[in-house]
Amino acid sequence: MPRYRYEAVDAAGEVLRDELEASSSGAAIERLRDQGLLPLSVDEAKSGLLRGGLGQPLFSKRRALSRKTLGVFTQQLASLLGAGMPLDRALTILIGVAEDERGKALLERVQEKVRGGSTLADALEAQGAFSRFYLNMVRAGESGGALETVLKRLNEFLERSQALRETVTSALIYPIILLSVAVLSVIILLTFVVPQFERLFADAGKALPLATQIVIALGNGFRHYWWVGLTAVGLTVTVARRQLSRPDSRARWDRRLLRLPLFGDLIAKVETARLTRTLGTLLGNGVSLLNALTIVRETLSNQVLAGALGEVAEHARTGRGLAEPLSEAGHFPKLAVQMIRVGEETGQLQEMLIQVADTYDGEVQTAVKRLLTLLEPALILGLGAVVAGIIMSILVAILSLNDLAF
Repeated sequence: MPRYRYEAVDAAGEVLRDELEASSSGAAIERLRDQGLLPLSVDEAKSGLLRGGLGQPLFSKRRALSRKTLGVFTQQLASLLGAGMPLDRALTILIGVAEDERGKALLERVQEKVRGGSTLADALEAQGAFSRFYLNMVRAGESGGALETVLKRLNEFLERSQALRETVTSALIYPIILLSVAVLSVIILLTFVVPQFERLFADAGKALPLATQIVIALGNGFRHYWWVGLTAVGLTVTVARRQLSRPDSRARWDRRLLRLPLFGDLIAKVETARLTRTLGTLLGNGVSLLNALTIVRETLSNQVLAGALGEVAEHARTGRGLAEPLSEAGHFPKLAVQMIRVGEETGQLQEMLIQVADTYDGEVQTAVKRLLTLLEPALILGLGAVVAGIIMSILVAILSLNDLAF
């Protein structure tokens, strides 16, 4: 009988990781639920060459859906259920309008399980393509008889999250293009332009100024030893990925990022917006605070903030609430903490969390614009300084050739 490695949450909010024997992944999930556990992930325990260095399967047949596909599926299903259509009929329509074969096959498997008596949440969970947040939201909607409402909220959440992500991504496109053009321009100058002057200087038989010698050496290095640079970049990326895959190294890097001027503040605001919107959405759909905090912790990309949220969950388990532990953690914006405290005192925590998320979505947009205001001129001035330095080194050498005429 195969063994399955699982991660589950017990009634106290503790995350358990262990292995068990079962005939299938579905049977393993049922066993965990019979024990009063909430399964987070259930994967077959592989060994030998099928396992990576971190104990995870090297290859996986299941991949998460793209954000666009997930958003379209959620919106369409919410609309069909809102029109009074039964779930089975709604899934049949979605299968018929599915544009890609992978999404169509996934929906067919979901419909098959629903027809077999499974809930929609269980059917989606069996596919391994949906996040814990998504599954818990759907499960809460089915339990409360408000699946249509929950799907609409999910769709709104996905749209807001995507808008925030696109804001940051779009803001970074121009600086990345500018930096790429700058690097390419310098490489062309050093590789093709500078060597032409090197022949002139060699024919003159005069010692070159130090600055010119440095520029020519750099040009020769790019032409003859470019493979060394590519190898160094490849090794650096490999080492960086390996270091970031280790929790202790990742935490150190994330801590340094939070300390950076401007960038650290932006990271904290992005994570705060993600945290509060996810937590508010979960609480608004009947998920308990402890389970919601466990789910939200996995949505944070900064390990320092995720670890701090884990400590907040420990304090919340003792009945201290949310605002006070967040304040003691010291990593979250003070305004957000104060707004959450007001929400707890007035009994409107879920509404206040969404308001905090809206506030920090706007803060992120403002911070990104401020960073671009500083970054774009800095890149332009930096490129100008490098190109001017190369040109000046050549001009100095050319002017020194005038001494040969006397």
